[in-house]
Amino acid sequence: MAKQITMVDKAIIMDSQAIKRALTRVAHEIVERNKGVSDVTLVGIRTRGVPLAQRIAEEIKRIEGVDLPVGVLDITLYRDDLSTLAYQPIVHETLIPFSINNKKVVLIDDVLFTGRTVRAALDAIIDIGRRLLFN
Repeated sequence: MAKQITMVDKAIIMDSQAIKRALTRVAHEIVERNKGVSDVTLVGIRTRGVPLAQRIAEEIKRIEGVDLPVGVLDITLYRDDLSTLAYQPIVHETLIPFSINNKKVVLIDDVLFTGRTVRAALDAIIDIGRRLLFN
């Protein structure tokens, strides 16, 4: 006897207005906790952290009138589960076209769960800083 599959609708956790309000709160927190944004940079963790970083930068510009630099970080090669992802994982470009030396780097991603992604991102940022020091 074949098992019947029932489709379940996804739950909507936040609608577009709730997301906008949350991003506004995050932008305000970044400004407040850093006492302004003079030394702040945003780095979105590829893939879904990038559009969030861009939207937060837009919101900070609206609040402070300052364009923050936004970078893109691919952490694929820094993941501790790299061997389980794929035989040949796809590595995308990391694009941080500004100096992170003496800057406050705010890492942005769409999910925080176990902290493994954040750890990989920190390792990648540290390597970028090392390359800049020795070049």
